[in-house]
Amino acid sequence: MPELPEVETTVRGLATVLEGQAIARVRVNRPDLRRPFPADLAQALTGARVTGMGRRAKYGLVHTDRDRTMVFHLGMSGRWRIDPADIGKHDHLVLETGNGHVLALNDARRFGSVDLVDTPLLETWPAFAALGPEPLGAGLTAAHLAAAFRDRIAAVKLLLLDQRIVAGLGNIYVCEALNRAGIHPERAGGKVTRKALERLVPMIRAVLEESIAAGGSTLRDYARPDGELGYFAKDWRVYGREGEPCPCGGTVERVVQGGRSTFFCRTCQK
Repeated sequence: MPELPEVETTVRGLATVLEGQAIARVRVNRPDLRRPFPADLAQALTGARVTGMGRRAKYGLVHTDRDRTMVFHLGMSGRWRIDPADIGKHDHLVLETGNGHVLALNDARRFGSVDLVDTPLLETWPAFAALGPEPLGAGLTAAHLAAAFRDRIAAVKLLLLDQRIVAGLGNIYVCEALNRAGIHPERAGGKVTRKALERLVPMIRAVLEESIAAGGSTLRDYARPDGELGYFAKDWRVYGREGEPCPCGGTVERVVQGGRSTFFCRTCQK
């Protein structure tokens, strides 16, 4: 599943050809993805000018001058293609700009979604209302995590995946950040010290920023809008590396938490 860095990379790629442009034509090639496309999607976007792009958690945002925002989620393997050579059967939404660019939302598994939200109401939209602070924003601090983790017996790894605590963090990047911060993923959240949390916050930011700079982590068929693959996977310290050496000299292990694989090193993560 595309995670926060992949969505951020996608948004930045789309912005190079979409921001400031008028949408001249909208084609909806099927009635639904994970849920139906908005009935008025084509009407709302045709002729609208894109005033800005953004991201909230793992959702991409396309703001328009009509005070409507198109909110997209890439689901399991969705991606936007810029100026594709042709439109394929899995290109379910196609936008054409006034200056001739074509943008196609490709989603073979159809686990993604597209919504239209009144821009002034974005923060109270149900999918966003309960989200925690952005991990790259000023709201993520050691104090915030300390308050959220206080007296919690749930594992710190699972708490970090709770979108109500931090918005947009996914399995890969939590594994990597905990390794860099030297925190055992099974440690109870309430037992993680303030000093450890002060190490963790900058490690969360660092691993996300490095992945964004590398274009994301290629998983299955994920690619950036320009068709290039993300290369952060080659820099993973622990994720997917069970039995291999950790940079500290220990051995990477794998456990299952909440139905998902956790990779860590018990030598350096306490």
